[in-house]
Amino acid sequence: METETLIPKDRIHTPEACNVAIGAVRDTLYVLNGKWKLPLIVAMQNGPLRFNDIQRALGDITPKILSKELRDLELNEFVIRRVEATKPVTVTYELAEYSKSLNSVINELRIWGIQHKARITSNRRSAVS
Repeated sequence: METETLIPKDRIHTPEACNVAIGAVRDTLYVLNGKWKLPLIVAMQNGPLRFNDIQRALGDITPKILSKELRDLELNEFVIRRVEATKPVTVTYELAEYSKSLNSVINELRIWGIQHKARITSNRRSAVS
């Protein structure tokens, strides 16, 4: 849903619209809170992965935290956990179709992150010179 459909353009800066926006941002951050959920989603964008493969992709996440984050993402319908009756049992995690609703958010965060890092690095070099 686009912002324009939620809040009329002539009412974007009203107190009511501001409260709606604050509530929507808080709801979003509640679902995607922490430093691992979005990186987890990015790590799984190339297809299903096993637990250890996800942990290796993310680097310094502990198994306990990874397990919790995967459970949270599953509860919020971003991730599907599949158990295959092989010996030993194979468990894979893959992104649900719903996770694609975050693609534009993730892309904008990626672009902003690259620009921000370049800005800070440039400003620090200038300050040292």
